[in-house]
Amino acid sequence: MSTSKLPLSLRFYGISPWELEVLFSLVHNLFDVQEDPNADQDEDFTTMMDITFPLEFNEIFFKQFGTLRWDKMKGIIKEMKRRRGGGKSFRVYIRFTGKPDIVFTIDLDDKRSFDTAVDKIDFVLELLPYHLDPKRIPKDITRVSYQFDEIISRWNISADAEDQTYSFVENEWKIT
Repeated sequence: MSTSKLPLSLRFYGISPWELEVLFSLVHNLFDVQEDPNADQDEDFTTMMDITFPLEFNEIFFKQFGTLRWDKMKGIIKEMKRRRGGGKSFRVYIRFTGKPDIVFTIDLDDKRSFDTAVDKIDFVLELLPYHLDPKRIPKDITRVSYQFDEIISRWNISADAEDQTYSFVENEWKIT
């Protein structure tokens, strides 16, 4: 009896066939990969990858996906940036479905800052219970977004509701 795999969405442009094959080899055993090589192209970036995991970003994800596989995924993303050089060459979205959805956006010019951002995604896992504390977070949040600040070398957080945007400032959610 076969079990069906959850669908993983992979939207991209400017990715080489080799890079695509390496990415696919990491995820195809766990997910039914839905590829979209015709993603809308942003004039500022030569390459874009938008990967949506059909799982929540939590400890269970890392148990199911595996830390070794996750480390390989991060290595591939960093290598893709290295191959493209500095500047606005590569934008990455890493999304996790859940309540709320979580999105990491990495589009830094400097390779060192880019690599730091990729490496520090794991650290956000420890902050999630604090950021998503039901006593703190507004009830209508549908998406939490993380954008890396290369000046202070940490992830900034914002959240979207149906008609509001919030920022996590001074240990509380505030409407922006």
